[in-house]
Amino acid sequence: MASSSSIIALKTRSKKNKKREKYSLSELKTLGHQLLSSKEHINNLCPLLTFVSPTSPTQYALEALVPLHSFFMALLPRLPASSTANSAALHDPDFIYRTWIRSKFDDFVNSLIAISVSPQSQEEALREVVLDTIMELVKVGNGGRFHSAIYHRFLHSIVHSSTGIDVLLDFLESKFFKYIDVRYFTYITLEKLARTLEIKDISENGDGNSHSRESIEICIRKILHLLSRIPAPKGINENAGCETWNGLGVFIKDGNREEHSEQEKAEDKSSNNTLSAANVAKKIKVKFTKAWISFLRLPLPLDVYKEVLLTLHLSVIPHLSNPILLCDFLTSSYDIGGVTSVMALSSLYILMTQHGLDYPNFYEKLYALLVPSIFMARHRAKFFEEDGDPTARADARDAKDSEREKSSTSLEVSAKEQGIDHFNITEVNPIKANAMKSSLWEIDTLHHHYCPFVSRFVISLEDDLTVRSKTTEFAVKDFTSGSYATIFREEISRRVKQVPLAFYKATPTSLFSELDFVGWTFKYEQNEESIITNTDDYSKNIKVSEEHEHGCAKKPRIECS
Repeated sequence: MASSSSIIALKTRSKKNKKREKYSLSELKTLGHQLLSSKEHINNLCPLLTFVSPTSPTQYALEALVPLHSFFMALLPRLPASSTANSAALHDPDFIYRTWIRSKFDDFVNSLIAISVSPQSQEEALREVVLDTIMELVKVGNGGRFHSAIYHRFLHSIVHSSTGIDVLLDFLESKFFKYIDVRYFTYITLEKLARTLEIKDISENGDGNSHSRESIEICIRKILHLLSRIPAPKGINENAGCETWNGLGVFIKDGNREEHSEQEKAEDKSSNNTLSAANVAKKIKVKFTKAWISFLRLPLPLDVYKEVLLTLHLSVIPHLSNPILLCDFLTSSYDIGGVTSVMALSSLYILMTQHGLDYPNFYEKLYALLVPSIFMARHRAKFFEEDGDPTARADARDAKDSEREKSSTSLEVSAKEQGIDHFNITEVNPIKANAMKSSLWEIDTLHHHYCPFVSRFVISLEDDLTVRSKTTEFAVKDFTSGSYATIFREEISRRVKQVPLAFYKATPTSLFSELDFVGWTFKYEQNEESIITNTDDYSKNIKVSEEHEHGCAKKPRIECS
């Protein structure tokens, strides 16, 4: 059974539809002209507002939107902050009139936001006009200053909408995210939305409501999309201009926020009333940091979790006001193990080497990640890189060289013990694993690998890397992407002029001969009947092949003993 609120909404909607049917497009245009021409036609507000709706035809919605926008923009500086009148002002006709106009303005804003996020609004042209109108109201709606409340309602609707937001994000990114004050209030709103979702998730955690969990995950994804579309707060210095959407903006020093005339606004740009570019950059960084830290506290879905870890060290950490705030998130991510640890590695390493994070068990857990599956992981290239500054890498090389000199004596002693490998593969602590007393004997076996690509790769490792002045480090990413699948694809796509042929006097019965592995035997038990059957089938295949190749210029040579 439908609730009373839904019944009321249906009745209200049907009334609006009946009102719309009374007006043609030309009559609607006349209503707009009358509204802008005289106060006597103030009642035209109500019918015009009914056409600013997601269910209205695009032409009707645009015809009503344009005059309403002009009407409210002219009255905004004189409207009260709220549509609720206090008891003392109930006897003031002018205040009652302005309060009523304010309520209609709120209805107008709600209708614009509804159109922008509604699945019924399919035309991008209408959405773009609606977005421009909303941002114009945001620009001067707060007594000539940035109206953060309207902007918050707008972003809240985007995050909680059930439809895709790519079109809106494209418009915001191309038109408005270049303004400093728009970015500033975007970070503030996203921080508030993330905190609200965190509280909601905690309160509903024990209920086991899968629908609520899915809605929270949708909101989380949309917050990430918004954060990733905002340009990073970089490149702002003392000489860089800070372009703002609002003329006054939010970056005016305290005590200078009263209403300014046009002449005063121009003077403020060259005076000391506005904050310096460096101070603006600090404020932006603080809001950027709060927004990201609040977002990372949310229960991120696995795909979002991996997407964040993949770019965190490049797009987030360099712009945080205090990167150490990420230590809890990154250490917990690194403790998960597997691919998640690999993806958290770069960011955690940056915190350790550049921001003084103390993580005692880092190398033990890094050593624990060296399992065969990690060499086939999707992000293995990121794992085997640890790109740092050249100075840090030089210091690390010097430390390794000194360690090698100290251990040279023990290596000479262990070299005398032929056939003994001191490496302990079960040891989890790399210091106690005796790796320096062992050797990479597996590399020599791969040198004789049957696949030429593998053997060529091993040859590249035979250079003497101890003399750093004569050698250069390899780009690990050039080798980590290789696999048997990629080798096979390259081989079959390669154009070959001369094809090497293997000639056998007798049909081979195994891949390797016994001479290749002295002391080993490769036997395949097969009864006499199956051997005869296979031989007959082989002879038939030869005859069929010869008949099929009849008339060709060249025939394959097949010799059977």
